[in-house]
Amino acid sequence: FRHNVDVVSMSATPIPRTLHMSLLGLRDMSVIETPPKDRLAIQTTVGHFHPDLIKAAIELEIGRRGQVYFLHNRVDSIWSRAAMLQELAPHARIGVGHGQMGEADLEKAMLRFVTHECDIFVCTTIIENGLDIPLANTIIIENAEKYGLSELYQLRGRVGRSNRRAYAYLLIPPDTELTEIARKRLAALKEFSDLGAGFKIAALDLELRGAGNLLGGEQHGHINAIGFDTYVRMLEETVRELKGEEVTPEIHSTLNLGLDLRIPPAYVTDENQRLRAYKRIAGAADDAGRETVEKELADRYGPVPDAVRNLLEYSALKTASEKIGVEIIDRRGLMLNIKFHQESRVDPSKLMELVKGTPGTQFTPAGVLRIPVESAASPAEILGFLKQQLALLG
Repeated sequence: FRHNVDVVSMSATPIPRTLHMSLLGLRDMSVIETPPKDRLAIQTTVGHFHPDLIKAAIELEIGRRGQVYFLHNRVDSIWSRAAMLQELAPHARIGVGHGQMGEADLEKAMLRFVTHECDIFVCTTIIENGLDIPLANTIIIENAEKYGLSELYQLRGRVGRSNRRAYAYLLIPPDTELTEIARKRLAALKEFSDLGAGFKIAALDLELRGAGNLLGGEQHGHINAIGFDTYVRMLEETVRELKGEEVTPEIHSTLNLGLDLRIPPAYVTDENQRLRAYKRIAGAADDAGRETVEKELADRYGPVPDAVRNLLEYSALKTASEKIGVEIIDRRGLMLNIKFHQESRVDPSKLMELVKGTPGTQFTPAGVLRIPVESAASPAEILGFLKQQLALLG
């Protein structure tokens, strides 16, 4: 393990797991959106494999003295495909390249294409990385439905590397019934044809294939069994355990108090602003944060009404409940029923002191603390009373 080493990874379309790590903040990420000067977007066409379409695409490119990639990813039939293309374009010079050729033969075939000694290069996905030929501005990809989204984006990127308009043809066999994911892939390539679309492609690839296993070998895959939120929580807990830190279970308290807890429309008339205010109150983590929110509301909308103050007190009560491990507070008539989570951190001795010191309070065999409230108590008084009782347990 080496310390103080800075590593920069660059990718046009990061794999789902890498992008997911960046979005989670486990890796820093910078997006380069500025294209090279005079670079044009690639015009992408999705269609059925048809000789007339292929012939027209080849004639258009060769007619402007350009070159064509024809991607046929089957070595056993690549030469017959080259023969078919020769019939469609009799005057075109055709080369063939694939990974099973000898190193010298493959280098010779590629060099012929680089030096423009051939017009059409019939090849496999061996061209996916490394080739940068300014005159090659048309790529025809056969059986495009069989490729992944990022792979198609990489292949399409072999053309359009100059100031000429480039064309990409993603062809599928006639009468082929595409899967929903394949249909989404091809539609995305057609939609995201603008310059700098790699990040959008990678984000969609993450959505389609899933984020994979952060600590394992899988670079994609959905977290179907447990869900994303649970996965992230389990990951955080595991990392803390490995560091030897105490893992505190996350408890979300439910408060059913039957009180008027809202921001009146007459106070904040704009619906969007009202939703933002709700979000600000919910996001306040402590009393200082809630006090700041209350001051902001007062400055912007005038004196804070009782309903909003109740909402702020409710937020404080929820924070206090979760801190000591309350699972639910349920108001039934004149009785408050407080049920604790099985991982609650309440000191039993403090609980017994509360039961003895508050008239009418009971702690049932089912583990529910029952506290009576006065019939004439206002919402603010109920919230304040509950907050006071929970403070005795904290």
